Order: sequence, then structure tokens, then C-alpha cells
Amino acid sequence: MSTVIAAMITAVVGILGTLFAPLLQQRMTARQRVEDALTEDRRRRFEERRAAYTAMNRASRQFHTLLKDALHRIRDDVYTDEDRVRLEEARRDYRDRYAEAQMIVPERVLEASRELNTVLAGIDALAKRIDRGLQSDGKTAADALLELKEAEPRLSAMRRIMREDLGIFD
Repeated sequence: MSTVIAAMITAVVGILGTLFAPLLQQRMTARQRVEDALTEDRRRRFEERRAAYTAMNRASRQFHTLLKDALHRIRDDVYTDEDRVRLEEARRDYRDRYAEAQMIVPERVLEASRELNTVLAGIDALAKRIDRGLQSDGKTAADALLELKEAEPRLSAMRRIMREDLGIFD
């Protein structure tokens, strides 16, 4: 009887194995798909952040550079309408990149970008007042250039925080 029972148990296990193998395979395949989807989602979010950081860094530096150039030209009394247009385009591009980044970057990156934005926006407004002869506080383009130097460490800090968020450490 024990040989018959052993044979029956072996047959039952074989049948159950045959029946459950496709179910087990389906479950393993579904689990792998979920893991693949999560990996792809993480990769996509990383690429979005990297693209936002690249665009924001480029736009910030371009706006800073053109703002500095504008102040030099205002100081030297050679500021033209073309210069004004280029600066305004850079300011708008910077504003757009800043707004896009606000939707996908971590708070510590936003904090660094806000600190930079405060300086750049303030100097831009001052440059426009100086250009129009409307500065009420007697500030000159040379004064504004000195104040603009506050943006440089903020640009570096923002770039460093962005790089750290992307896993790049020097």
C-alpha cells in the first residue's frame, strides 16, 4: 500500500506542478513587468530632471551674462534696442525654464533657484530703471554690476545642488 500511496502522491504532485506552472510563470512575468515599469519610470523622471536642470542652468547663466553685458553697455552709454531685445528674450527664457523646473525638481533645488532668481530679477529691474533714467535711489550701472556679483555664488550653489541630485559628486 505504501508503494501505491507514494505513486499517487507523485502523480498528484506532477499534475499540480503541471497545472500551476503556467500560473507561476504568469505571476513571475507580471512581477517582472511591474519591476520593468518602475525602472522605466525612475529613468524617465531622472531624464526629465536632468533636462530641466540643463535648461535651467543654461538659461540662468545666459540671463546673468546678458544682464552683465547690459549693465556694462548702459554704463558705457552704448546700450541699444537690440541689446534690450536680447536681454528680454533671455529673461523670458529663464522665466520659462524656472517655471518648468518648479513642477519636477526637489525643494532644495527650488530653494537655491529662488535665491538666484531674487538677485537676477532685482538687478534686471534696476537695470531697466537705470536705462530709463528712473532710478530713485541714485544707483548707477556700476553699482548694479557690484550687486550682480551676488548671483555668481548662487549660480554655483544651484549647479552643485543639481549635480548632487543627479548623483554627480566631485
